[in-house]
Amino acid sequence: MASNHHDTGYKELFSYPEFVQQLIEGFAPSELSELMDFSTLKNHSGNYITPLFEEKFEDVVWSVEVTWQGVTQQVFLYILLEFQSVVDRTMPIRLMHYVACFYNHLIKTKVTTARQGMPPILPIVLYNGSRDWTAEQDIYDMVHPEPPACLQVYQPHLRYYLVNEGRYTDKELYLRQTPLSGIFGVENAGQSWDALQQAVDRIVAIIQADPDKERIDRIITRWLKRHLHRLGAEIDLDQLESLVEDKDMLAENLENLVKKERLEGRQEGEQVRAEQIARNLITRTEMDDAMIAEIAGLPIADVIRLRGEGKH
Repeated sequence: MASNHHDTGYKELFSYPEFVQQLIEGFAPSELSELMDFSTLKNHSGNYITPLFEEKFEDVVWSVEVTWQGVTQQVFLYILLEFQSVVDRTMPIRLMHYVACFYNHLIKTKVTTARQGMPPILPIVLYNGSRDWTAEQDIYDMVHPEPPACLQVYQPHLRYYLVNEGRYTDKELYLRQTPLSGIFGVENAGQSWDALQQAVDRIVAIIQADPDKERIDRIITRWLKRHLHRLGAEIDLDQLESLVEDKDMLAENLENLVKKERLEGRQEGEQVRAEQIARNLITRTEMDDAMIAEIAGLPIADVIRLRGEGKH
């Protein structure tokens, strides 16, 4: 399931069972993954309409068999892809709504009945926004003030598991040598072409070591092309067919972007230094704007602007 700002590239990634397995094994509590038989992963993703609001939403839903105390049962993995830069503090309410609607869908499609009971669900929020995730993770924690003990038992409880990409350091991601950890590294590189170049080099190495190299290469190449397009990379993405086969071409293009990034950084630094010189001359001397502009190496319009800022 995805928000209105969902990334279709991520939705495609999690249509493949190996990426769902890598998410659970690499980023969820180990006691959960140890119970799961990943050979039984089954995709249940689709479009559902909520009965209350006739709201359509897209789901990434998988089931997997778990064995606990000798009993095998089906657990649904409910994965919400959250790519908003602003944290959604209503997330616990949204998830309670989605899970209830999904249970209703299971009854309507005769997967189960109210008499047979509902299967367990593991709600997962995958977040790659730039801000810290500050939303509550259990809807009970949104109930304020905390009710007296006699009312607490009647309050709703639903907790989701948060996978916050941004909290993982490069070192932590390196410990998880999977294509998904490589993708998280690319995401965490942000707008820095220098960091992105290093992250892409790492993901190429991971693909080359994968026993199913050709298939994983195709999947990640499609994702990376979308990602580079979203970043506005000045690269002919039509020529990028394979990260492994075209790695030299991509490396050369990224190196050019790195050089441009460093040049722009130097130019920005020079601009900041020049403006500081101008500010010092404005506040400490009686020089006119033309003379300050010549000494600082700035256009006279910039000096006039800086003088005006100093008066506020």
